[in-house]
Parts: sequence; structure tokens; C-alpha cells
Amino acid sequence: MCGIIGYCGHRPAVPVIIEGLKRLEYRGYDSAGVAFLQGRDLVSVKAEGKLGNLETKLAAQNVYLATSGVGHTRWATHGLPTEKNAHPHLDASRAIALVHNGIIENYQEIKKELAESGIRCVSETDTEVLAQLLGLYFKEKGSLAEALSAALARVEGSYAVVVVSRDNPGMLYAARKHSPLVLGVGVGENFLASDIPAFLPYTREVVFLDDGEMVRIDAGSWQVMDAATLAPKEKAMRHISWDVAAAQKGGYKHFMLKEIFEQPRVVADCLTGRIDRETGSAWLPELEPLPAPERLFIVACGTSYHAGLWGMYLMEQWAGIPTRVEIASELRYRDPILGPGDTVVAISQSGETADTLAGIQLAKARGAKVIGLCNVVGSSVAREADVVLYTQAGPEISVASTKAMCSQLTLLTLMALVWGRKRGVLPAEVAAKCLPALEALPAELDAALPGMRDRAKALCRVYSEARSFLYLGRGLYYPMALEGALKLKEISYIHAEGYAAGEMKHGPIALIDPKFPSFALAPVDALYPKVKSNLQEVQARGGKIVALTHPGADLDVDHPWEVPAGWGPLATFFMLPALQLFAYEMADYLGKDVDQPRNLAKSVTVE
Repeated sequence: MCGIIGYCGHRPAVPVIIEGLKRLEYRGYDSAGVAFLQGRDLVSVKAEGKLGNLETKLAAQNVYLATSGVGHTRWATHGLPTEKNAHPHLDASRAIALVHNGIIENYQEIKKELAESGIRCVSETDTEVLAQLLGLYFKEKGSLAEALSAALARVEGSYAVVVVSRDNPGMLYAARKHSPLVLGVGVGENFLASDIPAFLPYTREVVFLDDGEMVRIDAGSWQVMDAATLAPKEKAMRHISWDVAAAQKGGYKHFMLKEIFEQPRVVADCLTGRIDRETGSAWLPELEPLPAPERLFIVACGTSYHAGLWGMYLMEQWAGIPTRVEIASELRYRDPILGPGDTVVAISQSGETADTLAGIQLAKARGAKVIGLCNVVGSSVAREADVVLYTQAGPEISVASTKAMCSQLTLLTLMALVWGRKRGVLPAEVAAKCLPALEALPAELDAALPGMRDRAKALCRVYSEARSFLYLGRGLYYPMALEGALKLKEISYIHAEGYAAGEMKHGPIALIDPKFPSFALAPVDALYPKVKSNLQEVQARGGKIVALTHPGADLDVDHPWEVPAGWGPLATFFMLPALQLFAYEMADYLGKDVDQPRNLAKSVTVE
């Protein structure tokens, strides 16, 4: 996820672009850059780190004459967050500058072709190949619209791009596919951006662009066209009534809610470039140099630890790898039996979790191979690990982690598929059904989320006076019970405890009474009869029950909550957001600070 903005109008463009980037910084903040015309020269200024660094560099230049340009604030997915990898990227002749949000899947193939034509890329990014390709086609065709259409036809993946050209002063071209791009229509000025907040102080009239569309803007006009044929298209304008703060959240009340609803996109992004279409199998090139583990340790904290516990089931069942999951803060003070031949997967959303980093250092000191699984390119986990896999979830603003866990589960699923195939033990049903089910998941989840939220909103009002909750699950859903309990207590401040359902009778059942509700995960799977039996034990003691289950289940509980079943373990991807939404709606109903709960920080960088 990155933030892009383009401007054509009567104002000095660069200050407008910088102001817009500040409103898009929630989409990325590891580097930034702008490109604009200064006379006949196309100028690009870029800086590593926060926007303030870019502003400092721009202060030394006269930027007030340009009336059109583009800007970008980056969340790295390919290449470290350095100045050379920052956007905009220029073609070889420095006549075209391009900003991009998305992932070009076949960039290595195109990069090789460009090299054979004598064009060398100077960055490590996937984006630069599109800029170079565009420059190549522009020399051939002489038309920027035709060149952009031809270049986009060559790339695979997702993109929202905005292009400024030395030979088309006062004009910008843009296009989108599977990445957001919106047109802002002003008076004597027009805007392009990843999100509405970038231009909301100047206009509330917007045109939402669809996949496969291209747009041309200048100060006084705009035209949407089909990106493949360049045929003009009619588009309607809409008036936006949100304020800036609401717009940054996409109209959602809180970032947490927005990030829960981003999970379909997160799954799709995590899969991008990781499926081999020829063989129909998962593809993680980062793992290819490593042998499949003989013994695996997963090291993590908090929500990432729960993701690791879930992943353990797949690693053992699909890949036949003995797997242990360790709380990082415990591992670092033990003397674990760990050494050469072992593999450690360290999971951290931020890549800066102090205890997880200490676990990595312990593992490396003992000769184990370390695979980092994190969301932030260039983070400490990424630098310390022998191999790193990025979850590609984009920035997560709310302290309570939601979409990051979804991305971790997706990547752990892919890892289990890759290792199971490599070891020759992947079950035939899994090999045949998992990837098609994963690819269908974003659309199914997107359709289910609104109904889940309605159900969560109704249930939280019933249970808002509860002082404690018991979350119960078995097998794959025991980690989800732990995560559901964690979410409830960290944002609503209601005490909650996650427990393996079969262990309830070994102690926690003593707590059950009519004022102590239970939240059960009861998917219709092989363990469903066992879970039903556990819930009957709760009911026999007067306990109230909310049960997440599947259509057609024969549960007789106080509040059954049906969610789509999905295929096999992928049913988890429907139960996880239901748990998150229940916690969210409870906290919001109780008037808590959802995005910044007390005593908590987004990244725990101290012991």
C-alpha cells in the first residue's frame, strides 16, 4: 500500500502535492518523492524516511512555478526503503516520471528484456520496469496515451499509476487495476489520488475510476477512457460530504474497523505473485534455496504468536514437519534444544518486536536458519533473518492488530503448501483444492463482512454488561479462541480468557454461571461433536453461549452466529473477522478508545 497524488491547476503544484501526501501518510511512510516540470526540465526530488525529510530537500529549490506534478509516499514491497527505491521513477531518457501503488508480478521478466535492449534499471523496485517500459513505448509511438496502454498490457499484477511527461506539460495520465485511484474535479484544477483525503480541502466532487480505465487530466478538463482501446467512457461525478478525518478512514469510524474490512484485499495482495500458474502450485522463491525443514520452531508474541499456533497445525498436517510454537519472551530465557538443521520462523508485524529479535539472535547463535515473516520492508527482523517473507498487508494504524494476522495466516498457508509439496507429503485434496479456495476467498469474505458486522453489533448490546468471557475452541480454532479473547480485553477492557474447549472441565468450568458467558468456535468439522459436548456442559451450569458456527449446524445455544464455511482450514478466515468485529463493536458501544487503547503501543520495541 502506498499513497499517490497528481495535480494540474492554477496553484503552485508542489505545496499542494506535499499537503496531499501528508493526508495519505497512513498509506505509507518509509520514503517519499515528487516530480514536476521546471521549464523544459522534468525534476524529481526524493528522500528516505518521513515526509519532513522530503520537505527539507525541497526547501532548497524554487518549486513555486510548477503548476502540475505527481507525488508518492511509499510502503515498501520490493527493495529497501532507500532514496533510490523511492518514487517517482524515471525512464532512461528522464522524460517521463511515474508513481505507482501496487505490485508488478512479472517485473523480473520485463527487467531482463529491458537489459537486453540496453536499458538498465537503477533501483531494486518492481515499479521502475513500468517507467522504463513506458519510455520505450513512448519513443516508438509518440503518444503518451498509446504508450501507457501498451505498457500496461505487458505487466501483470496490480497498479494505480500516475504519469507526468516532459513532452506533455500541464497534463497527467493515470490508470488503475486492482489498486485504488480517484479523480477529484475542481474549478480550474483537477486531482488524482489513492484516496479522497489527499484533495478534500480543494474539492468534494469526485469520480471513482474502475479497473481497466485510464484518465487524462489538465487544469480545465478530464477524460476517462478504456485503458486497452483508448475509447472514451462516460463517468458520473459524486459529491463527498465527509470531513478529512473521516475520509482518511475511508468513511469508517475507526482505523480498526477499516482494517478489518480491508482483509479481503490483504488476502489478494498476499497471494499476488505467489501462485505458479503453470503448475497450479504455491510459489515462494525466497524459500527455494533452503531445504524443507526437518524441525520447525515458530517464534512470536501476542497476535503473531496466535497466528503461529494456527500455522503449526498446517505445517504438521500438510508438510509433515514437527513444529513447536514459542512465546519469544519465554524462549530467550530458556536453554532450548535448538541448533544446526533446525529452522526458525520469526513472526512480527512491525519487524521491530524486541523479544522476537532476541529469539532470532539466540537461534542464529546456535546455528539455526531463520526465516522472518513480517510486514515492514527493511525492518530489524528483515535484516536479521537469513530469508524474509513479506506479508504485504500495508500499514496497520490501529494498535489492535487485525489485517496483519490475516496476512500472516495467508502466508503460513502458502508456506505449508510449498514445504508439503517439496517433501512429497502434501495431501492430494489439499493440493487440488486449497489454492482455488484461497483465490476465491477475497470475494467471499468481502460479501460476508457487512452481515458479520450487523450480527456483532446486535450481540455486543446483549453482552455489554459482562465482566468476563470464556472463549473456547478446539484444534485450529483454539488459537482463534486465544485471539478472540485477546481482542476483547485489549480494546473493551473486559476480562476474557481463551481456552482449549476440551480442557474446560479441568478447571474453568467452575467459573460458569448465568453472568459468565462463553464464546465458542464451533465449525462443522471433524471436532464439531466434541465441541457440542463441551457446550452442553456449559449449558448444564446455566452459562450463556455465543457460538460461531456454519450454516446447517444443529446447535441449540443462546446465540448461534453463522458464518460461511469456506474450504477446510480456510473457514478460519471467516471466523477471525467475526471475532474482531465482536470486540470492536463491544469497545465502540462502551465508548472506549478503539484505535489507541490504554497502556498499549503498536510496536513493542522494549523488553
